[in-house]
Amino acid sequence: LTLTATPIPRTLQFSLMGARDLSIINTPPPNRYPVHTEIRSFGEEVISDAINYEVSRGGQVFFVHNRVNNILDVYEMLHKFIPGVRIAIAHGQMEGSKLERIMLDFIDGEYDVLLSTTIIESGLDISNANTIIINDAQNYGLSDLHQLRGRVGRSNKKAFCYLLAPPVASLTQEARKRLKALEEHSDLGSGFGIAMRDLDIRGAGNILGGEQSGFISDIGYEMYQKILDEAMQELKEAEFGEMYQDETTTNKRVHECQIETDLEILIPDTYITNITERLSIYKDLDSLENESDLVHFGQSLVDRFGPMPQPLHDLMDSMRLRWLAKKIGFVKLYLKNNRMSGYFTGAQDAPYFQSDAFGKVLGFLKENPKACVMKQVKESLTLRFEHVGSVKKALTILSDITLDRE
Repeated sequence: LTLTATPIPRTLQFSLMGARDLSIINTPPPNRYPVHTEIRSFGEEVISDAINYEVSRGGQVFFVHNRVNNILDVYEMLHKFIPGVRIAIAHGQMEGSKLERIMLDFIDGEYDVLLSTTIIESGLDISNANTIIINDAQNYGLSDLHQLRGRVGRSNKKAFCYLLAPPVASLTQEARKRLKALEEHSDLGSGFGIAMRDLDIRGAGNILGGEQSGFISDIGYEMYQKILDEAMQELKEAEFGEMYQDETTTNKRVHECQIETDLEILIPDTYITNITERLSIYKDLDSLENESDLVHFGQSLVDRFGPMPQPLHDLMDSMRLRWLAKKIGFVKLYLKNNRMSGYFTGAQDAPYFQSDAFGKVLGFLKENPKACVMKQVKESLTLRFEHVGSVKKALTILSDITLDRE
């Protein structure tokens, strides 16, 4: 059992794959407020205003500077910026007894500002400290920043987190993504959303090896997941065919069908307001494999969030549409501009074209010569239907194709 605010990318990937169970606690303690997070450039005005405001309301400040070799220079600078404010230094190279004394004095209110390294990252719960300033924030990992931000906002007072970094234009692309992710995910219970962004930025790492991140950032999470699924399917068919014979036989021709549409098929943000929750629902929906699971899933949504709006009904039907399209043999299905186009596999010698599934397509064409047009588009054979302006109508047509004919 692992309890974490921000799981490392590989651990999160295991959960998304189904290798480890995942439970999310989104409910914050009572009377807590989101931590206001800003990306700012280093400057006297920013630092002095933030510290003076916090001290003026009787609070305390963490100033994080993660370099012991020049932490005294920062100490002198802070004294120059905010004379009269009581400042203490804490870092891991200090003697244990001295460090403990400083921390206890800070908790007792003997100091206004604690200038420290990331030694404060975890294990501290000081309700009176409600502002944190993180210097050189571009050098920290996303989970580190989230943990540091978690040192404030632990009471019923509004808390502030200032990420001091050079101008955005001078940062690396990854650093910009990390800082923007933290700024955007500042709601209570946003740890899962941050972990997902971290997974997308750093990658899932080596599933069977030691690397805890990597690779995925070049191609994106969805493409990585698709490649992984395809590789696993190939192994099931080639090297472990006997073990997975039943599974590979039922889905031998088409492993996946991509659907693109210009219709409004989504979970409206007015229905599920929390973006992390919506993301989780999308993931759960995408993993469903049969009608009974889909019906049960829909009932659970109604129980949790109330009656489903039409775009969500259409999203549920799009799952049925994808299953039918795979059964027919489409690798792509476009539902745009009042038209539906299904694309078959590009390989002309593919076993699919000798299958019963393709035979049903030809049977449908024979009985309904005016309903659709089959033609070659570049390297793919396509089946095109006009005047298809809804998911319901598309479902009706594809259902008709799959019927057994004499």
